[in-house]
Amino acid sequence: MSSDGDGEGAAPSVESVTGTGIPVRGNDIDTDQIIPARFMKVVTFEGLGEFAFFDQRYDEDDEPKDHSFNDERFHGANVLIVNANFGCGSSREHAPQALKRWGIDAVVGESFAEIFAGNCLALGIPTVTASPEAIGALQAHVEENPATRIEVDVERETVRYGDTAVDTRVDTAQREALVEGNWDTTTLLGANPDEVKETAASLPYVDG
Repeated sequence: MSSDGDGEGAAPSVESVTGTGIPVRGNDIDTDQIIPARFMKVVTFEGLGEFAFFDQRYDEDDEPKDHSFNDERFHGANVLIVNANFGCGSSREHAPQALKRWGIDAVVGESFAEIFAGNCLALGIPTVTASPEAIGALQAHVEENPATRIEVDVERETVRYGDTAVDTRVDTAQREALVEGNWDTTTLLGANPDEVKETAASLPYVDG
């Protein structure tokens, strides 16, 4: 991942993400599947990664099931490859937080729930879309060739692997925020204290 911050306090730009892929097949995978609600009773998000897709990965006796997140071939992968309407359901920010802490730096899929994509952006995780045919081909390739290097080019809206280049789409506002390093609103506020004070002083409902 690129990290070309403009200066002190600036978030790193995310122009591209490179790594290996991990496929998770299925449409309408909701946030409760990504991180079950019982694991959300935490003070911080630290440690959530180990519970990502927990109920899809383990049975009632905590025995592992057939799931890519249990497959040693995909350990260390940082590009998640999914299908349609990924991240639907409740708006819990714990879902992208769990993926981030698992090690996911980018998600490539057919489509995403809007709030999920927004929560990913807040963590600097690009959500990149491509056609169902292109996603299916990428998932199949990664399943057969798990060591394949994948480049997710956010700025140029392409995904490259092997000899294949896929045209993708990144929401314009998301792409600009990632490439310009404006995706971390907390960092932006901290880096611009004078503007924050000036804005706060102009608000009629802020006392002092």
